Amino acid sequence: MSSIESNVTESRVFPPSDAVVKKATISGMAAYEALCKEADQDYAGYWARLAREHVTWKQPFTKSLDDSNAPFYQWFADGKLNVSYNCLDRNIEAGLGDKVAIIFEADGGQVSKVTYKELLARVARFANALKAQGIKKGDRVLIYMPMSVEGVIAMQACARIGAIHSVVFGGFSAKSVQERIQDAGAVAVITSDEQCRGGKNIPLKPAVDDGIAMGGCESIKSVIVFKRTGGACNMVAGRDIWWDDACAGQSDVCEPEWVDAEHPLFLLYTSGSTGKPKGVQHSSGGYLLHAILTMKWTFDIKPDDVFWCTANIGWVTGHTYITYGPLACGATEIVFEGVPTYPDAGRFWKTIQAHKVTVFYTAPTAIRSLIKSGENAPTTHPKNYDLTSLRILGSVGEPINPEAWMWYYNNVGGARCPIVDTFWQTETGGHMITPLPGVTPLVPGSCTLPFPGIAAAIVDETGNDVEWGKGGFLVVKKPWPARIRTI
Repeated sequence: MSSIESNVTESRVFPPSDAVVKKATISGMAAYEALCKEADQDYAGYWARLAREHVTWKQPFTKSLDDSNAPFYQWFADGKLNVSYNCLDRNIEAGLGDKVAIIFEADGGQVSKVTYKELLARVARFANALKAQGIKKGDRVLIYMPMSVEGVIAMQACARIGAIHSVVFGGFSAKSVQERIQDAGAVAVITSDEQCRGGKNIPLKPAVDDGIAMGGCESIKSVIVFKRTGGACNMVAGRDIWWDDACAGQSDVCEPEWVDAEHPLFLLYTSGSTGKPKGVQHSSGGYLLHAILTMKWTFDIKPDDVFWCTANIGWVTGHTYITYGPLACGATEIVFEGVPTYPDAGRFWKTIQAHKVTVFYTAPTAIRSLIKSGENAPTTHPKNYDLTSLRILGSVGEPINPEAWMWYYNNVGGARCPIVDTFWQTETGGHMITPLPGVTPLVPGSCTLPFPGIAAAIVDETGNDVEWGKGGFLVVKKPWPARIRTI
């Protein structure tokens, strides 16, 4: 697969250490090749085995892949499950109720912690609040929230009752809110008075009001508003309700809505850089499976890990590696509000040090900005912090240039932490090409090899495979469970 990086000439190679290989879930190249061989020999059977082993089903599926209506493939279609149950209830049933699920790092540095038991109760209360607003299975709900525990709760509560969430990044405009409400036919908006970012309070609710006022949003019946800052906002009588008021008196028990594996879990709109934003629709069963597998294999997640993905829930990275993947694996994770440079450029390193983060996942843009900040303000350089808890680093969102990779590897990881440079996108649901910590020799700037079961290839303009080392078009030759279902 190095041919997709054919413009990069890189001779530095970092094989996984014996210590990493020994402890890794996928240990050694032979184990990786065995998974690839299994997928090659019985593709549908491979994914079916993994779905039975890693997902809890209310009604087991009898058929793995339905390719009768290609390219609209279906996976595990006659199985029934609930994604929220898989993230919360099953962990409590496994004895993890008192384990910390989320450590919330607020913009101002305040820290709060939520256990799995507490998170389930809060999700159930909010799910019941949604039902009290008349929201039901199949309804679309727009979420326009700050980075917060409540943002995760809103998404999980929608999944719990079978509603389909569409999260809008908190930095987007009123026009973006209007377009997404219209396109999805959303019946409700969940928002906040304001969000906190870099020491500033930024209004959110007014953008919702402005978006709805632009017209074409008659489908909206209710707007639920979380009080983050206490900032002034207009509340429309009969439509708007405060989060706390909506939850008041609601039971902290909510039976999950069991849905078909193909039931839409969410819509997530592309940025619209090539025209009108397009809503990417993901399923419940296949998407959840890939979120779990990539947590377990790419990040080698273990029961005592503290996982931190610095993304926003408004992006697919925040869906898969904040709201769903870590919780479905029973992990402890950090939810971070703010920016990496506030109150200074040591914020990431201070947070890793304070919470003993073991797996850290961020974007090359953030890494490059922190390289510059560390040069300009030496006290914020990672060498001034205790980062010895780290064992795996990740990169996401764009290619990482080799020199930024080397800085990350040496200065943050102490030249001992594998870097999983993950290639994927909104449409794929999770990692497609990535190193595995206990398997892959690392090459700075290269995402290396396909995730086991992803039939990736490089082809020429006529669709024929090119020889090793030659460039071409990246294709995926077979469908996989987490792929986009429709637009």
